[in-house]
Amino acid sequence: MRVQAVKCFGERPGDGNPALVIEGDASNEAARRALARERNTTCVFLDGDGGVVDFYYPHMRSPLCLHATLAAAHVLFARHPDAALLAVSTAMRGQALELARAEDAFFVRLRAQGGAQAALPAGLPARLLAAPGLQPASTPRVASVGSPKLLVEVADAASLHALRPDLEAISAWSKTSGVNGVYTWCRLPAEQGQYLFEGRNFNHLDPRLEDSATGVAAGALTALLGHGLQLKQGRATGRACLIATRIEGDAILVGGRVEPDAVVTSFAAP
Repeated sequence: MRVQAVKCFGERPGDGNPALVIEGDASNEAARRALARERNTTCVFLDGDGGVVDFYYPHMRSPLCLHATLAAAHVLFARHPDAALLAVSTAMRGQALELARAEDAFFVRLRAQGGAQAALPAGLPARLLAAPGLQPASTPRVASVGSPKLLVEVADAASLHALRPDLEAISAWSKTSGVNGVYTWCRLPAEQGQYLFEGRNFNHLDPRLEDSATGVAAGALTALLGHGLQLKQGRATGRACLIATRIEGDAILVGGRVEPDAVVTSFAAP
């Protein structure tokens, strides 16, 4: 079994959200869950000669994880250095993903996914975010490029980083609503004519596991707003990340910087 540690979406060299890319593993789901828990890191298993990607967080298996998909792209493009595009599919739902690269960045091409809006009672965002009196800066909406998120806009970065949400309430509501957590975001002053935003993702019961970069949320926000963006994340975790998105026809591209962290040639599962 070969394991490569990769950092994705780093705003600067050395930053980024870590993932382990695992090749040559024939274990079952239970063993893969145990391995991700033991390593306390997002893991992506490359199955079928790399054509199928299987995602595991320390607490759950996931249908889609874009920072781990970028990590997989780093490994797969090294195997196919002359390729401009590569195609993979997700293990859980068979979602087709197209991978692209541009210099030191990689991108995943997706499409917005429709579906009924989850019922949003008055005051729900304030309750889930444990912020009495919170008035979202725009109407909260559910959007998805493969993993639905409730998108809640707050007034500014200070409001964003003051949040101490009710993670158990978010988890319970997400399960009953078919939504994968709450992504809270704000607008920042534009830089060089680019749309600039900052966000935080809440879908873990343990606050120490807050995401440093959530590519599926960046894609969902792009679908909601209808334009590409630059999305900062990771200030709360100490890992500065920057996610870039753009729209090409009916496709949404989500990507960013990827850099190798380490290569482990032998790896014993727990």
